[in-house]
Amino acid sequence: MTLRAGGVSRGPYAALNLGLSVGDDPDAVAANRSRVARRFGVAIERVMRLDQVHGAAVRVAGVDPIGAEGDAIVSDDPDWLLAVSAADCLPVLMHDPRSGAVAAVHAGWRGAVADVASAAVAALRARYGSRSGDLVVWFGAAIRADRYQVGPEVAEAFARAGAPEHAVRPDPGHPDRFRADVATLVRAQLLRAGVRPHLLHDSGVCTSADPRCFSHRRDAGLTGRHWALIRAGASTAPHG
Repeated sequence: MTLRAGGVSRGPYAALNLGLSVGDDPDAVAANRSRVARRFGVAIERVMRLDQVHGAAVRVAGVDPIGAEGDAIVSDDPDWLLAVSAADCLPVLMHDPRSGAVAAVHAGWRGAVADVASAAVAALRARYGSRSGDLVVWFGAAIRADRYQVGPEVAEAFARAGAPEHAVRPDPGHPDRFRADVATLVRAQLLRAGVRPHLLHDSGVCTSADPRCFSHRRDAGLTGRHWALIRAGASTAPHG
């Protein structure tokens, strides 16, 4: 996952902003994106990214067009680099060591309530024969509960989605306000989908608390975007 350092953007977008829709100089963003692509040894035309809409649609690199609406991408083709954009939402990366298939997921609270991460697991199973129990999953930097105050509508949506009780807690001293933990909800969903606990890893980084990160909420919307990136690898499955 990228952080703020290492790019050419200035001001609130300094320095490695990868978002084109946040008000930054498009030439600076293009230079930053090309820099990231080169780091992975691919052309920018081979970076699969989406028009993220806070839903649960899953797209396939090399099948769906770059910029398609969706919030998760799957692939088993190492010629494609998968990228999801975030500045507080939870990026989730998945790898199946048997098939080499991967997924990149963008989970804001709406996407988490829609169970976008489990949709990605289902797509890996259906398209590449992945087994949930084999998947290695990583949570990137995201806003964490101590910094994420929400209203009752979000708390109610979490409850409807079957979130663990500790995923939403009242915010002391603020009536009708709560602290929401998107990572806890997504973790519970992935465990229900068959991901094994010891293969689920959380960076624990809070975008709002860590100055290395962009944070939409901390910076009142005037900020850049990170990419969380993953690329398909070689299969370890037996051939015969």
